[in-house]
Amino acid sequence: MATIVRDIKDKAELKLLSEMLKKMRIPIKVLSAEEREDLGLIKLMKEVDRTKKVSRSKVMEKLGRKQS
Repeated sequence: MATIVRDIKDKAELKLLSEMLKKMRIPIKVLSAEEREDLGLIKLMKEVDRTKKVSRSKVMEKLGRKQS
């Protein structure tokens, strides 16, 4: 199965597409802005290179915090 993601420009377009897909018996899921952001973060986390290690001091340095 595949997934299609479409940015809707306004409420009229959302209504039109929702009605059309409903008539075609195609289920839809409308995502909130927070859910869309979560999906983007999940995608980025899956793509990250986990073979490289970074020390705690380097992380704290990038965050602008002094390590105790």
